[in-house]
Amino acid sequence: MQGKPETRRDGWLTALAVAMGLMALSNLSKPFAQSLSPDSNSGFVFFGTRLHGAANAIAGPMFGVLLAVYSYGVWTLRRWVVPLAAAYAAYVIVNLILFTRHAPVGETPPLFMLAYAAVAIGVSSGGAWYLVRQRQRLS
Repeated sequence: MQGKPETRRDGWLTALAVAMGLMALSNLSKPFAQSLSPDSNSGFVFFGTRLHGAANAIAGPMFGVLLAVYSYGVWTLRRWVVPLAAAYAAYVIVNLILFTRHAPVGETPPLFMLAYAAVAIGVSSGGAWYLVRQRQRLS
């Protein structure tokens, strides 16, 4: 006899939901941060290009909403979040590769970029992998 799948979030899923929620807030705040410091590097990076002005004001919040939806999907254990997580993980990798090719020399120290890439890829790809492995728990 097959039992009902576990429907509680474990610590990893809770951490993933919180991490995506924090990223959503970060992206939602990109236009505000850039308006406070227009010469800073606080703009949203879209396919390797740091955005400014109207493009930043549109893309940052759009990705913020996307990540808020991702966070909600993980928090509420929804199965539809699995393809979203996979697509986001792929985007993160492509975005990082393109950014390293287009970033102005000296803008980001290589050691920081390496650490950032490890965390970004680890969280996005690791989260997608974990969601795939736990999909039977998702409704």
